[in-house]
Amino acid sequence: MSSPTGVQIHLRRGAVTAQIAQVGASLRHLVVAGTEIVPPYPEDAATPSCSGVVLAPWPNRIRDGIWQDGPTTRALAVTEPQLRNASHGLLRFTAYEIASQSDESVTLRASIVPQTGYPYLVETSVTYTLTDTGIDVAHTLTNESTASAPVALGTHPFLTIGGVDPRDLVLRLPAETYFETDDRMLPIGESPVSAATDLRDGRRLGDVELDTGFANLHRDADGQVRTTLSAPDGRTVTLHQGEGFDYVQAYTTTGYPGQSLTVAVEPMTAPAEAFNSGRGVRRLGAGESWTLTWGIRFA
Repeated sequence: MSSPTGVQIHLRRGAVTAQIAQVGASLRHLVVAGTEIVPPYPEDAATPSCSGVVLAPWPNRIRDGIWQDGPTTRALAVTEPQLRNASHGLLRFTAYEIASQSDESVTLRASIVPQTGYPYLVETSVTYTLTDTGIDVAHTLTNESTASAPVALGTHPFLTIGGVDPRDLVLRLPAETYFETDDRMLPIGESPVSAATDLRDGRRLGDVELDTGFANLHRDADGQVRTTLSAPDGRTVTLHQGEGFDYVQAYTTTGYPGQSLTVAVEPMTAPAEAFNSGRGVRRLGAGESWTLTWGIRFA
């Protein structure tokens, strides 16, 4: 391993190329017909802002790392010390095994092993497959423990449209409610979207600041939730999330390397604090598997 993000996997299908990093199984670059859709970062840098990383067995935050596992109180390592939270699961800094690879597709695998605050063995895999206009992603979690294991999953892709002033990109996100948060970015309530958080009809990225979780998502007739990022000329990036991905986090930042402004659109099966609220958490029986899908398109 010569890079902070491990082995770099390069995929190509016609005019679509992608780069996947071994650490975190991260989608770190996506280009469609010469246009950057997922912005890159320097090869010698660690992953910024959890860019593209798989988040398991929970996405987002757990207050103080403390959660109730039935009658048992468990304490996870606090991995976001400035806010005193356990953040974004247990595989963020894991170098995945590259299980199989072709020109257009790669499957990576990693084990969540029993550890402080999480006494379960869960096998995970993620498969990235290029399409003619983007990428499809499939995740599988399998409980290899003898007891049922609580799991949730998310991912953290950043989106852009290369060559366009990002302040002029319009974000549309079909959510009816959002989570109000405290100063530790933990939920304290859920409300109908407000003037500041209603993205159903679209808002310019330059007009919003977001680190916001959303729920009650509208699904299209095919069962997909679609969030879009559109340029003034009509070109559009669409992130679609399938069954089980019932939440999404939107996060804008001016601190991403090489970008004056960019946005992460994070499909999640559960919101912040889910291991305590139980919301969106799935309890896998011994030997049970769960498969989830999402993807990105550009047109």
